[in-house]
Amino acid sequence: MPRPLTPALLVLVAGGLSIAGIAGGPQPQGQAPARRVLFVGNSLTAANNLPAMVESLSRARGETVLTTAVTASNFSLEDHWNRGEARAAIAKGRWSVVVLQQGPSALPESRALLREYAKRFATEARKAGARPALYMVWPSQARAHDFDDVSTSYALAARDVGGVLLPAGDAWREAWRHDPSLALYGSDGFHPSALGSYLAALAIWRALSHESVVGLPGPPGVSTATLRQLQESADRAVAVSASPSREFAALR
Repeated sequence: MPRPLTPALLVLVAGGLSIAGIAGGPQPQGQAPARRVLFVGNSLTAANNLPAMVESLSRARGETVLTTAVTASNFSLEDHWNRGEARAAIAKGRWSVVVLQQGPSALPESRALLREYAKRFATEARKAGARPALYMVWPSQARAHDFDDVSTSYALAARDVGGVLLPAGDAWREAWRHDPSLALYGSDGFHPSALGSYLAALAIWRALSHESVVGLPGPPGVSTATLRQLQESADRAVAVSASPSREFAALR
């Protein structure tokens, strides 16, 4: 996995709130409890502040989702497990969902590690009352032939843990089937552009909420036709996913 320019770091993103504040903050009277989502991943999660995008999409649907992200550049789930911060974050929060992400994991050895450490983290998530989810990413542009293997790796990991598959990479492919010119990769041919992260966020919210994302707001400067195409692609990618899932409302 190419190493980004920024050094490895721990990132906590939650609209300025601490993990403790997210887990225990009071809700306005009469308002449904907030869903709390913890992202554990690397720069493919941190790029363009993907968790904040998911929060924004939820608000556009009248939902309250609060996100925290523990990310470190070039980290796998094994790296997160060994470092310990992600496990500590899981234990501290009352999460609805814990989202797990590492690199493409197309090779047999990386697939095995994804599945092994997804199981370990899923056990910790369930101890904390959360359901695990697997955020499927994508291969580098130079290894586009790995898309099928990336999809299979994450689908297997989601199945192993009875988790939700968040098929962002499949949504990218679905969008390209209709418009191959979409610039979903960033300049390095691996990390997402802002548009690529937006499509990933659409797929994540669609899979968690079980609601169509058509009609949600999008980045400024993107045409209405392109936004609709991205949203329909996210809907289709999730609809054909074989991952076990259930309505996000049940995860409050």
